[in-house]
Formats: sequence, structure tokens, C-alpha cells
Amino acid sequence: MEASNLALFWAGALAVSVLLYTILDGFDLGVGILFGTVADEPTKGRMIATIAPFWDGNETWLIIVGAGLFATFPAVYAIFLEAFYLPVLLLLLGLIFRGVAFEYRVRSTHMRPTWDRGFFLGSLVAAFVQGAAVGAMMQGIPVRDNQFAGDSLFWLAPFPVLTGLGLVLGYTLLGACWLVLKSDGELRDWAYRRIPWLAGGVMLILCVAFGLFFDGSILARSHLLERPWGFVFPAAGLAALAAVFFSARWRHDALPFALAVAFFVASFVSLGVMVWPYMIPYAVTVASAAAPDASLQFLFLWRGSGVARGSGLHPGGVPGISRQCQLAVRRCPSRIALVMIISTGSPDSMWTVLTIR
Repeated sequence: MEASNLALFWAGALAVSVLLYTILDGFDLGVGILFGTVADEPTKGRMIATIAPFWDGNETWLIIVGAGLFATFPAVYAIFLEAFYLPVLLLLLGLIFRGVAFEYRVRSTHMRPTWDRGFFLGSLVAAFVQGAAVGAMMQGIPVRDNQFAGDSLFWLAPFPVLTGLGLVLGYTLLGACWLVLKSDGELRDWAYRRIPWLAGGVMLILCVAFGLFFDGSILARSHLLERPWGFVFPAAGLAALAAVFFSARWRHDALPFALAVAFFVASFVSLGVMVWPYMIPYAVTVASAAAPDASLQFLFLWRGSGVARGSGLHPGGVPGISRQCQLAVRRCPSRIALVMIISTGSPDSMWTVLTIR
């Protein structure tokens, strides 16, 4: 069974959204982790100022990923939440507590040390559980009859814990590079001094991870070995990481961040090579997990005669979509309506329509 073009498009859109979240919220979380290592209040204030215009907007990409996954690949959404219930809960708690601490540290002077610790711990927990989830996916998620069949703590195996620690160091490195890009004076020099240590730490974690990776229990290994061309991307990532290590000596403020982003992009593509065509490694493919094509086709509609010109729909509507849904779109006053259709089962089942004006 091959995936339709619509399913491939939405899988690609979700992948790009995850990558953007990783980079944009990565430096945000990295600065939060570095924040916990500083005692000087003026320095903390300057660190906060570098991410203040961006931090809440960066997390929007996480919402887009969650909503998009629910709409386009509902089976993956259900299995993923069942498998990673605790990590997702910890991630949300970390992000929420981090956001509250960010706002209240400037409003409550006597409670500021508590809020500062909350900002640091929220960033640390959010980064760790994301990395642990990635490691668990590389290890393989046990699925039986489209339901999660593993233990609730399977993501705390040695390899996922190692990838969790690796992502913590990776985000911290990205945060240090961001401080170099956005600050000056003593804070920039302070960040420069930490880049080689953090890059070396990430390299050490990668060396240990590669040793565990080639153990037979890591299912991603066989998929990468089947695609020898895929080794180009890990090699490019290691080269970018090595360049980050030496960039602290070159003192070109924009270069460390650009190289760190290149490292994350190469790592993300490497992960894609290892898991494709699976959405739930290595049990559920893109083709088997995608919502009906009618749902995927109906996501973007052009208002006018009630049709979606971009998707080639005719005024009669889309097969399988109720007349009430079509009327809701026609009555939308905006020129473009984004409609998310979530099927609860068969083509005859009820549909939920969310129209964003």
C-alpha cells in the first residue's frame, strides 16, 4: 500500500513543523538551561532579554504539530499519546511552569529565586523528555493491532536516556550560540567560552550513542544500513558539530549559531532516513496511518463558490463530507478558510470541522 500524494504532503508539512520547533524552541530551552548556571542577576536579565520577543511564539509550532497530527494522522496521534503519555505530560508541565516562571520572576522580587529555579527546571525537563522520546522511537515502539503494546516506562531504557541527555546538551549548545549572536560584552564572551565544552559534550554523547546504536536491540540500525547513502547526513552533522567546536576561536558571532542549526538539520534528516516510511517506528507507515483522502483534501478550501481551487474540488463538494460541513465553509466570510476535518472512523462517521477565520 502506497501513500497518496496528499498523505505525503501532510507528512512532509508535519516534519518541517517539527524541525522548526526543534530549532526555534531549542535555543529558547537552551538559554533557559544556561540561565540556571548563572548567579548574577543583571546577567540573568540580559539572557532573558535575548529570548523575550520569541519564547512564546516558538512554542506555537508544537501546537501546530499536535493539531496537524490529530487531523491528518489520527491513528499515529492515538498510538503516540498512549506510548508517550508520561513524557508528553512532563513536557507540558515543564513548558507551562517555565512560562509562568518567565512572567512572574519580574513581578515578585521575594519569590524570584523560586521562579528562576522553575524556569531552569522547566527548560531542563522539556529538553530531556523530547530527547528520550526520540531515542525511544529509534529503539522501536511496540504496537499490536494498532495499539501500543509496551511498558509505560519503555522510554527510560538506557538508549533513550542517553539521547535525552544528548538533546539537553544540544539545546544548551544552541542556546549558547544564540547568546553569542544576540548579546555583546561579558555575556557574549561567557557564551563563547562554553561553546567548546558543550560541543565536546555532545560529541562524547554521540560516541557513546553510536556504540549502543549498533547493538541489535536498536531497530533504526538495520534501516540505516539498508540505505548506505544515508550515512552522508550523520557525517555532515558531525562535520558541523566539529566546526561549532572551533568556531569559538574564529569569533564570528553569526557562525556558531548557523553551524549549530546545520547540525540539528543534519541530525533531523538522519532520523528521517532511519524511520521512513514509518510514522510510528517500526510499526505504522504513512500510508496506513493517514486519514481518508477526502479529509486531507478538504483541509484547505477557497471560499467563493464553495470549492477549493487549489485542490481541484468541484462545487458539488467532497465525497464523504456532510452537506452541513460544506455549508459551514461557504458561509465563512474570509477569503480563505482553513478547515480541519477529523474522521472518527468509517467514511459514514461524523466529522468535526474547525474553521479558522
